[in-house]
Parts: sequence; C-alpha cells; structure tokens
Amino acid sequence: MFQLMRHGRRAVSSTLAISVVALSALASPVLAAGKTITAVMHSDLRVLDPIFTSAYISRDHGYMVYDTLLATDSNFKVQPQMADWKISDDKLTYTFMLRDGLKWHDGTPVTAEDCVASLKRWAAVDGMGQQMMLFTASLEATDPKTITLKLKEPYALVLDSIGKPSSRVAFMMPKRLAETPVDKQIPEQIGSGPFKFVQGEFQPGVKSIYVKNTDYVPRKEPASWTAGGKVVKVDRVEWITMPDTQTALNALQSGDVDFMENLALDMLPTIEADKGLKVDILNKFGFQTGARMNFLHPPFDNVKVRRAAFLAMKQKDVLDALIGNPKFYKTCAAAFICDTPFATDVGGETLAKGGDMAAARKALAESGYDGTPVVLMAPGDVLTLKAQPIVVAQQLRDAGFKVDFQATDWQTVVSRRASMKPPKEGGWNMFITNWVSADASNPISNVAVGGQGKTGGWFGWAEDAKVEQLKDAFVHATSLDDQKKIAAEIQKEAYDQVLYMPLGQFQIPSAWRKSISGVIDGPATPVFWNMEKSE
Repeated sequence: MFQLMRHGRRAVSSTLAISVVALSALASPVLAAGKTITAVMHSDLRVLDPIFTSAYISRDHGYMVYDTLLATDSNFKVQPQMADWKISDDKLTYTFMLRDGLKWHDGTPVTAEDCVASLKRWAAVDGMGQQMMLFTASLEATDPKTITLKLKEPYALVLDSIGKPSSRVAFMMPKRLAETPVDKQIPEQIGSGPFKFVQGEFQPGVKSIYVKNTDYVPRKEPASWTAGGKVVKVDRVEWITMPDTQTALNALQSGDVDFMENLALDMLPTIEADKGLKVDILNKFGFQTGARMNFLHPPFDNVKVRRAAFLAMKQKDVLDALIGNPKFYKTCAAAFICDTPFATDVGGETLAKGGDMAAARKALAESGYDGTPVVLMAPGDVLTLKAQPIVVAQQLRDAGFKVDFQATDWQTVVSRRASMKPPKEGGWNMFITNWVSADASNPISNVAVGGQGKTGGWFGWAEDAKVEQLKDAFVHATSLDDQKKIAAEIQKEAYDQVLYMPLGQFQIPSAWRKSISGVIDGPATPVFWNMEKSE
C-alpha cells in the first residue's frame, strides 16, 4: 500500500451512570502500583478479535496485545519487526526468519507454524492479503523459525501487504487461535506484543486494561510509526469509556484522564487555553468517511435504487455536521483519497458538485423502489460517527426513501454488520464508517471497492467481476501511468454500481496532559509504547 503511495460536536451524551462508573474505575486501588496511563479512546471496545473485524478500536487493541512480522516506518518503508527477510533473485521466494526472544504471553515460544496460520487467517479477509494469496503457490513453515512464501509469479506488494500499518493488520497469534474460522472470534487474547490484556478486569462499556509485558524484547531501532522498538515505559494502560465528550474533557483537565483520542472541535479553544494540555493531529493523513450498503437485500440489491441514493449525497452537509470547521475537512470525489496518485473525479461528478437531489428523486421514482425501509444503523457513542447517519438519513428521505433510523452504539454496529440476515431478522441495509486515508489510498487496500461478494468480500458483500478483473490488471501494471488509468476505471465502475459512497475527508485532533511524552504519530494511532508519564 505505501509502496503505491510513494509514487507520489458534540451530540448525544452518554448516561450519567456510565460516566460515574467510568470515573470510579480511575480510583481503583490497583492504580497505586507503578505508572498508569489512562485514555479515552474513540470507541468502547467489545470485539477483541482484530482479524474478525476491520474496526479501528479492535486494530488498536491488536497493537497492544499482538505483534507483526513486518511494520511500516514514518518514511513509508517496510521494516523487520518479528522477522527479517530475504528475497530470491527470481522474486518468487520470500523467506522470513523469526528473531530471537519471541514468546507468547503464556510463555511458549513463537514458531513459524504459528505465523503461517496467522498469515492465512489474515489473508482470508484482508483485501491486500487476498490479492497476495492469488499470487501465492505455497506458504509454509520450513523449520521452527523460518516461514517460506513461494509465488506463482512476481508480486511487488508482498512486503507492503504483510507490513501495512492499518486495518486489517497481519497480527501474529498462536496457531490454536489462528486456526479459528474467520467468521468466529478467537476465544482468548494471547499475543506476543508489548502489553498483556487483563481479561479479569475487562468490563465492556466501562474499561479495558493492559499491563506491561515484562518478557517482551523490543527491537533496538527507535520507534517510528508501527516499526522499531516497542519500548513500554509505563506499567499499565487503562482505556476508560466516556461517550460524553464534555465528561471526558473535564476528566482530562482534572488529571483523572491522561489522553483523549478524539476531540470535538468546539473544545479546541478550551484545550488550547489550558497550559497543562497538549493538542495535536496524530494522523496527518486523516480519514475518509463513507456509507456502505447491503447488496444482499432490498432495497439496495437494486442498482437503480443505489444510484438514486448516490445522487442524493451532499458531502458538505455531512462534513459540516461532523466537523464544522472547513480547516479540518475536505469534500472529495476520489474513492482513493484526494491529493494522492490515484485521485480522480471520474464517476463522482455529482459528489464533486455537491449532490443532485432533483436527479435523485427522479432516479428513485424510475427505479421500481417499493417503499422498503432503509435500516440505517446509527451509533451515538462515537464522536466521529454520530453525525453522519443523521444527515444521510435526511438526504435519503429528501430523495423519497423511507428510513428506519436505528440508534445504537458502534460496537453493536461492528458486530451486527457481519450478519447476512435480512433486516427484519436482525440484519441491516446501511452503515457509515471512517477509513484511515492510508487504508483507502489504492484499489488493493481499499476493500470498499472490492467485488468478491459473499466469498471474502467486505460487509455488504458487493459482487462485481469487472472490478476484480481490473484489480488484477492493476497489480500487473508495470508503470504508475498504467496504474492511474486502471484505478480510474475501477472508480468509475465502483461508482456506477455504487459499491461505496464517499462522504468526504477530515482530520481530528487528540489531546493529552503535558505529563505525557513520547506520543507517536502515524496512520495507526494511538499506540502506547514509547509513551512516558512524569507524574
């Protein structure tokens, strides 16, 4: 993914009960032992399997508990992490050698067999992993510390795929866990990463606890994005759930919380005036927000209905509600992110000009739409996801759709979107999510434009043979110009079939107390190694 890149405000409050419980967790006697960083993350954590879901909170949990064979540094360069590698002269054989000192949290050694099983599970659901496996002749453990990947033909994105920093990440786990079917969650949290998950203190909706893995042997290189030495400098990290941003800000200012991942922009003046706080944008690449439909059930199994919805989308209205300040957002018709090598408006002309409601109403009237309600899942507990469903629901209604707006929380969305059942049986028709821009920057990493259907496709299960053929042509292209042309064709097809509806790009700042130092930036933040606490 990064090889390709180198070519080139507050709303629904939580209940008072949740806030009180969360704050009371901060007073736990356990905190007296060693240094603890307390953080309010962008979402509650409920799904603990970072391969089962592409949700970023599960990815963040993954980086705490698990490690990766390779990683990407701030120069977009893939680096060794758990393993070094060599490539044969004919570019057909990749040999990965595990470094010394790797142990699972249960004390057993990390083996090549564990890693092979982990790679296969990851590759079954990740877009870049799936593409890599199409070129793979064999993937096996040739001795306890050696993983051998043999290709049918050269494939330039092997290292970028295994070392990519964001969702889904090729996290390594013991073979017994990695052999869990991809449609089921792993039963326990045993990794080899810098932190251990404290299952006994886990309270979904309240807190998630991690302690330093004292057996972890960091690499010697400086920490850089997800690469380098993952040196843990505190004893404990607590993620405290506080859906109400004002409650979280109060806790940050009082010192009960050390770190707050996402800020409402109307909080900035207060935070910037507080001499005890620091504010910064950790993910400079930002995010793309967008809507995904379910292609299995009415009304969006009808492409004409999908096109009507696409015409109704007005990005600026969504971004004004989500962010408000144009300094932190950008309307963008590019599926593969504006200001990147693959940016184009092709097929997205109505997105670029701000929607076309008259055309949307006309298209819906001619589509055969029978009034089937659109079940739109709307999480109210995540700052960066609560505004979009409200605006999109109104845009759909203005176009003539009936909308069943189902208020929920993000972790329910994360779980429910994996269901292929009809909406009346607990399924869904639409949800809105955010992508780290780096995850959406090319046709291989951007799973929202995939066409694999029920076999390996992303939630919504769009089936489009033409897109898959074009993706194959993209990875075989030998020049950037050819890749750009193919990417434009993929976007045109994706928009024509409405595989995905981009709703714009944005950045969101984080804040932390100045007693915290060593905060790492990058496209997969926050991470908690390298962080220090001075008080």
